[in-house]
Amino acid sequence: MIKVSMPIIVEGKYDRIKLAQFIDGVIIETSGFKVFKNKELIDSLRNLSLTKGIIVLTDSDSSGFKIRNFLKSVLPQNAKITDVYIPQIKGKEKRKISSSSEGLLGVEGLDEDTIISCFDRAKITSSFKKNLRDGKGFLISKNYSTKQELYVSQKDLEYFNVQRRKTY
Repeated sequence: MIKVSMPIIVEGKYDRIKLAQFIDGVIIETSGFKVFKNKELIDSLRNLSLTKGIIVLTDSDSSGFKIRNFLKSVLPQNAKITDVYIPQIKGKEKRKISSSSEGLLGVEGLDEDTIISCFDRAKITSSFKKNLRDGKGFLISKNYSTKQELYVSQKDLEYFNVQRRKTY
């Protein structure tokens, strides 16, 4: 799990569900364009952005940018807003029959590693806890302070497992 201290703002419930699989933190959904008329949500986001700060993570399509820009326009100038941008990857989410009008994957369609790398590019510091299985199926839990340390450790563990298999 990735521990994130600032609330993360996403477009919809499937984005929230996706992030909740590997993020330990507050995830708030805007319900898409409904945020434009939801004064209560806007007031809450205004307060959060001034006290804790917020992370805005929307899809890379035009709708995502409209929501992102709307939030920036209604939040105070001195609000602490961290933008996390996802790459424009063509594709279709598994739960959908056809791809979006722009043919791009949204947050829900991206894999965990891609989303984590987006957080890294935004310079969001966090701690990672990864559950790994060793060569004999034993579960190993370890805390990591950076993503780089996590990947180095996964690589080392894979090497260790290959070496151990050679000895049996």
